[in-house]
Amino acid sequence: MTDLDLFAKLDAMGIAHHTVEHEPAYTVNDAKNLRGELDGSHIKNLFLRDKKKNIWLVTVLEERDVDLKQLRGVLGAKGNLSFGSPELLMECLGVIPGAVTPLGIVNDREGRVSVVLDKGILDTPPANVHPLRNDRTTQIDPQDLLKLLDAEGHPPLILDFANLPQPDA
Repeated sequence: MTDLDLFAKLDAMGIAHHTVEHEPAYTVNDAKNLRGELDGSHIKNLFLRDKKKNIWLVTVLEERDVDLKQLRGVLGAKGNLSFGSPELLMECLGVIPGAVTPLGIVNDREGRVSVVLDKGILDTPPANVHPLRNDRTTQIDPQDLLKLLDAEGHPPLILDFANLPQPDA
């Protein structure tokens, strides 16, 4: 699916969106420098897997530090969490590194990816996400993001990353 296909899907669902173009952003620092003055929540996405090949897309506020050992316990991951390969990312979400986005779930036709959202994103609309490519940023209301994820069969696990339980010693 292309970004234009995605926009058509959002339009068909009655989901408002606004997109700005910029130079490609591969990191959070790139995004901060390129996005200009966009209000709302700015995010980062972690494409993770465990040793049993369970896959998660974890979307958090960009300023969050994510402790993978802590998250492993919360998610019930088997063994350590590690980042999925670029090949797995393309296979599951249809995007390249740097373009990871919760909107990529539209490409997960096999339902392999579990989505985890930071509650903080819901509290600070709009959500700023890549529209399947990293040279644009799309603003979407967090409730509409939830609507899309639900419609795609990927209701997210919503976690308060500001207050995650500590891992067992």
